[in-house]
Amino acid sequence: MTTPALFEKINGLRVLVIGDVMLDTYCWGSVDRISPEAPVPVVAVKKTETRIGGAGNVAINTAALGAATTIISVVGNDAAGEQLLQQMQAIPIDVSKIIISGDRPTTNKTRIMSRNQQMLRLDQEETADLSAELEEKIWQQIHNYFNEQLPDVCILEDYNKGVLTPTLIQKIIALCHQHKVVTTVDPKQKNFFAYQGVTLFKPNLKEVREGLHIPLNQIDLHSLDEIHQLLAAQLHHQISFITLSEKGVYFHDGVKSAWLPGHIRNIADVSGAGDTVIAVASLVYAVTGDMQLAASIANIAGGLVCEEVGTAPIQRQLLIEEAIRLLPA
Repeated sequence: MTTPALFEKINGLRVLVIGDVMLDTYCWGSVDRISPEAPVPVVAVKKTETRIGGAGNVAINTAALGAATTIISVVGNDAAGEQLLQQMQAIPIDVSKIIISGDRPTTNKTRIMSRNQQMLRLDQEETADLSAELEEKIWQQIHNYFNEQLPDVCILEDYNKGVLTPTLIQKIIALCHQHKVVTTVDPKQKNFFAYQGVTLFKPNLKEVREGLHIPLNQIDLHSLDEIHQLLAAQLHHQISFITLSEKGVYFHDGVKSAWLPGHIRNIADVSGAGDTVIAVASLVYAVTGDMQLAASIANIAGGLVCEEVGTAPIQRQLLIEEAIRLLPA
């Protein structure tokens, strides 16, 4: 299958993203002096912009590649939540099953930027697990979606903000197994081993170290294969897909494994790169069942979005061109 043909098959693919959505707010300015009140820089703000983050960033990446994307999450009954819903609807992403709650604020990460450098970040959020009532509402929305249409792939995007509880995770995976839906997950430490039986498990190297409590000072194919075995012993999943920052990505699909080196890029910002990687890998794997191809294209996509400051979706045509240039025919 040629690269353009592959991306044509992604068009219309049904994707369900479940997880923690957030608003990324950027205050851009310049620093010309130190405050007389305290030894801190004074940032003269020139403009403020908001972007979609967290699970929302996964959704805008799958939508940018042509997939029909629905997202299920919780936002607060506040201005940040309203902005998130409006921005996602405009893409378009189906947000009809997002729960609006007066009990939790919308996660809002405000970054103070000067000359493309982050000076400070302010987080407004609630990280406790959802209440039993909210969890049940989320489950009903998921169940309703499956009754209306079956996704080709379900992506679980966990940012430890409380939407993906252990109970909900188990119920989602069981539902996907029942309907033979590919499940992929981008985990965080809190629920690291809750994702038993998923199709594809995508931690980064730091999350692997913390989850398995190992130093992992030396990275080579042998040590990465051992990590897969340690993960599989607890998760009983099919595929390990580990991002290694500038060193590239590693995968083990139960039969073969490979460490794919990173491509040289002018890195501006790594924010949101993991969201892009899980989005691209999930779609390519759902279409082809070929993990080496999925890992290779996701590896390229992750590098491309790191060339931009702040969270940004992958550009479909640019990814196609880079995949043609960098991958064997």
